[in-house]
Amino acid sequence: MLGEGGFGCVYRGFIKNSDDKKIDVAVKKLGGRGMQGHKEWVTEVNVLGVVSHPNLVKLIGYCAEDDERGIQRLLVYEYMPNGSVDDHLSVRSKNILSWRMRLQIALHAARGLTHLHEDMGFQIIFRDFKSSNILLDENWNPKLSDFGLARLGPSDGFTHVSTAVVGTIGYAAPEYVHTGHLTSKNDVWSYGVFLFELITGRRPVDRNRPKSEQKLLEWVKPYLSDSKKFKLIIDPRLEGNFSIKSAQKLAILGNQCLAKNPKRRPKMSEVLEMMNQIVESEGFGSPQQTPTMLKDSRTQPKNTYMDSKKEGSRWSFQAWMSKLPKPR
Repeated sequence: MLGEGGFGCVYRGFIKNSDDKKIDVAVKKLGGRGMQGHKEWVTEVNVLGVVSHPNLVKLIGYCAEDDERGIQRLLVYEYMPNGSVDDHLSVRSKNILSWRMRLQIALHAARGLTHLHEDMGFQIIFRDFKSSNILLDENWNPKLSDFGLARLGPSDGFTHVSTAVVGTIGYAAPEYVHTGHLTSKNDVWSYGVFLFELITGRRPVDRNRPKSEQKLLEWVKPYLSDSKKFKLIIDPRLEGNFSIKSAQKLAILGNQCLAKNPKRRPKMSEVLEMMNQIVESEGFGSPQQTPTMLKDSRTQPKNTYMDSKKEGSRWSFQAWMSKLPKPR
């Protein structure tokens, strides 16, 4: 078993392709959540069945059967062998994401969200964007996953979608929590929270820390306006191997995404453009595929993903014109 989430358990398996070659897959099995779990299953099939992008996890197939055992629902995805970003930001992880890798993850995640929000004939609001839903493939390329809570954006003439408040504590925008009015700016807020995760290596809410440090956004606030103190919030496991200029730019972008008034938050396409500028200012290209082993002077040897500088590259998005059916 690879893990367990709100939907159910996720297992590693394999299928054979047309050449009789084994392909590793991840199989998600619906748990005993009745109709709510079924709705999330339908949503994932609807979203990933018609939406495709290099920064979205690929749905290979699905299975639906109702028998004496009850509701049987399976989803089969491409296998992501390097786990989630959350796994590697954890203090328990021996693998440390280098500063360059963190910038690349932020850039690619922004590409995925931009595609969902703006590059199709319809808008999809992720509604559960977080570090544990960003998975890393064999080449450490990030892909957004787990679309069970996704919703279609508001129809023409409407400003929001009214819905029950769901998601993960620490990531949901305050106006959504208070009113249930959902817009794409909820995802923008979640992305801003995620940027501070990458900067600090801390989770949005961590009850194991001292009371004054348990809520990430409250903890970082006093440090952001003082350039001398700003270094104190950067993940100490990086051991100084980061660019203070790009870290400050990332924090500025994070603050823009976290504007209390959702109308003042940038669109994801604007966030993507700013992330491109930050990455290009560092002279970074595509991430190196194989991590380099480094010794940690304080504890034991750890993996840190180090990369040589390359020229920046630009991506182009495809427009997917098929219409997304609403789940019943």
